[in-house]
Amino acid sequence: MKLEQGDYVKFELKDAKSGEAERMWLRIDYCDEPNRIVFGWLDSQPVVFTSDLKLGQHVAVSYDNIREHKKSNEF
Repeated sequence: MKLEQGDYVKFELKDAKSGEAERMWLRIDYCDEPNRIVFGWLDSQPVVFTSDLKLGQHVAVSYDNIREHKKSNEF
């Protein structure tokens, strides 16, 4: 998977206690390939994790949680 600045990834976040999961889009800022982490801005309004995350927030996501990848021109 070749991730680049400006691309979008859909990632999954799970709550270990409740088992609830949510998939959200992230617009990539940069990637840390050696550590398999992507950094970017949350491009989805959280529904499940509303107290932890906000639209536009800068977050880090492990490659292991990425479920989909799109170039910006694919939207």
